[in-house]
Amino acid sequence: MGEHKPVLLKETIEGLAIEAGDVVVDCTVGLGGHSVEICRQFGNKIVLIGLDADEYAVKQAGAKLQNCNAAVFTANFRDLKKVLDELKVKKINRVIFDLGLSSWQIEGSGRGFSFRRDEPLLMTFSSQNQGLTAHDAVNDWKEENLEIVIRGFGEERYARSIAKKIVEARKIRPIETTGQLVEIIRFAVPNAYRYGRVHFATKTFQALRIAINEELKSLELGLEQAFEKLASRGRIAVISFHSLEDRIVKKFFAGLARGKKAWLINKKPVMASEAELVLNPRSRSAKLRILEKI
Repeated sequence: MGEHKPVLLKETIEGLAIEAGDVVVDCTVGLGGHSVEICRQFGNKIVLIGLDADEYAVKQAGAKLQNCNAAVFTANFRDLKKVLDELKVKKINRVIFDLGLSSWQIEGSGRGFSFRRDEPLLMTFSSQNQGLTAHDAVNDWKEENLEIVIRGFGEERYARSIAKKIVEARKIRPIETTGQLVEIIRFAVPNAYRYGRVHFATKTFQALRIAINEELKSLELGLEQAFEKLASRGRIAVISFHSLEDRIVKKFFAGLARGKKAWLINKKPVMASEAELVLNPRSRSAKLRILEKI
């Protein structure tokens, strides 16, 4: 398993303009990523709070940040206000949302995020596997609901055909693994689509993952709570990886700017440099937006 490389690392930290005494919140601490570099640069001059829904990630990040003034918690960023209230933190100064899946989640979690591995159909960020899973979705949801999710959250043009094939396949036997689902999608899309630049299962997997984890609603809630807790002159940096996420961030930031509550540090999103693209191809779709509270 390759080491996870945080995207737009330099641009994010520079854009946040962290100062001594700041309370910095990494809402998607993952395996350390941006927080490890912030820790390296600022040490105990700041307070660092990390959140992640994945218990394994929290444990790993905590170990990497133990030499800093840092605390890491198992929580979804939709519960940011609750975490901060429990810590009696009234205001925060810098916030990071890195909305991409980590390399570990894709390659090593065993929870079915990758269409290149044959794993149980879970797709849950938490390893506890409580609540809805992708297995439930593909085996229990009505065909029209599957189509709506795959089209809406995956922007998949063959959503109807894929939903139809899923329902046909599960009548024969339950769909248990990612490998089974990939094969179903393979036979649901045209031959030319199977050999395109983007893997033919990408959008369906994205759609199911977003639906299972309520990612878009969580993002809306997380942004609202982060801004509510943000001190004047505080900054929020968000790295998104697909148009649905970026649309939410862009709309939220633009609304605050129009209302004279904040201003945009970068009017257009910052993209990865050519050098980063060579070193880290997954940064290709990353977009960084930064906002400062007035």
